[in-house]
Amino acid sequence: MYNIQTLNKISAIGTDIFDKSKYAVSDAPENPDAIMVRSAKMHDMQFNENLLAIARAGAGVNNIPVERCAEEGICVFNTPGANSNAVKELAICALLLASRKITEAAAWAASLKGTPDAPKTVEGGKSKFAGPEIMGKTLGIIGLGAIGGKIANTAVALGMKVIGYDPYLSVNNAVLLDSSVKVVTEIDDIYRNSDYISIHMPYTPQTKNTIDAEQISIMKDGVRLINLARGELINSEAVVKAIADGKVAKYVTDFADDVVLGVENVIVLPHLGASTPESEDNCAVMAANELIDYIENGNIKNSVNLPNASMVATGTKVCVIHKNVPSLISAITKAVGDDGLNIENMVNASRKDFAYTMMDVAGDVTEAVVNDIKAINGIIRVRVIK
Repeated sequence: MYNIQTLNKISAIGTDIFDKSKYAVSDAPENPDAIMVRSAKMHDMQFNENLLAIARAGAGVNNIPVERCAEEGICVFNTPGANSNAVKELAICALLLASRKITEAAAWAASLKGTPDAPKTVEGGKSKFAGPEIMGKTLGIIGLGAIGGKIANTAVALGMKVIGYDPYLSVNNAVLLDSSVKVVTEIDDIYRNSDYISIHMPYTPQTKNTIDAEQISIMKDGVRLINLARGELINSEAVVKAIADGKVAKYVTDFADDVVLGVENVIVLPHLGASTPESEDNCAVMAANELIDYIENGNIKNSVNLPNASMVATGTKVCVIHKNVPSLISAITKAVGDDGLNIENMVNASRKDFAYTMMDVAGDVTEAVVNDIKAINGIIRVRVIK
C-alpha cells in the first residue's frame, strides 16, 4: 500500500483516480510515498527516506525545494497546461480591466447607493471612466508556452496585433500559434512596440525583475502591464514610480505586495489565475496520473528536477537516479552484468546535474544486485519495479 499525502485541498476528481487497493490518500499519513500539493510551503519540511515524488497541482514550484529534492532522489512534477485556459481567460479580463476603468467605475456606482437620482448622476459622471478599446492595439507577450500561446490566439481573434518573445519556444507550441502572431528574437522589441505587455514565464533567479526601470524606460508612453505569472518578474517599485510619472497607464497584477496595494491605477487581484473549478480538477487529475505512472512504472513526465523518460519493460524494471557524470552508466551496467543479469533494453536521460536510467532486466533482481548498484559513487536512488 502506497501512502499519498495531500498538503492542500486537492480536487476529489484527482484523488479518486488512485486505486484504493493500492493507495491510501490522506492529509496526514505516516511516511508518505508521495505528496500532492498546491500552495503549501515545503522548503522547511524534512522528507522521509521512502518519499518518491511530489506532484504540484499547478505550474509554479517556488514553494518546493526542487534542487534538494533531486539530491534526495525525490522526483518533483508540475502540471503544465492544466490551468492554461483559466489563466488565459483572466488575462483577457485583465486586458479589459487595464483599459476601461471597470473596477473604478463599479466602485463609484456602488457608492451612489441611497443617493437621490442615482441614474442621472451615473450618466453625468461616466465620462471620467472612459478608456481605450483593445481592438487594433498591439499586445506584447513574454513567454509563448501553454498559457501565452492561448492568450496570443485569443487576442488575435479579438482584433489585436500580437507580438511574442520566447527564447525557448517549442515546436509544438509554435505550430499552435495563429499565423499572424509575430515572434521576435529580441525582448526589447516587445518593450518598444507594445501598447499592452503580458508576461508569462517561470520565475527563477535569472528572470527576477525581467521588467524593471530600465525596461520600462524604453516602453511606449501609456503602456499597460499585466502580470499573472509571478510577482517577482516585475519590479513593483519601478512600476509604481512609472505610474506616478505617467509612463505606465495601468498595472494589473495577480500578486499582492505592500508596494502595489492601494495605489491608483494598479489593480491587484488575489492570485485568481488558476482559481476555477475546472482548472483545479485538471491539475489534480494530471498530478495524480503523473504520480501513478512514476510509482507503478518508473516513467517520468513533466518533472521539473529530473529528466523526462519512459520505457515499456517485459521483465523487471530497474530505475536509477544518479549524478550526470562520465562513466557512471557503464558502472551501472557492469554491476548488473557482474551479477549475472542481462539488460534487454535501457533508457537514459539527463537534466543538468542529474540523470535517470531505466533498465529492462531479465532475471531475478535481488537485494544484492540493488546494493551493488547503490555502492557506486554518484548513485542517489535505486528502485525495482516488477
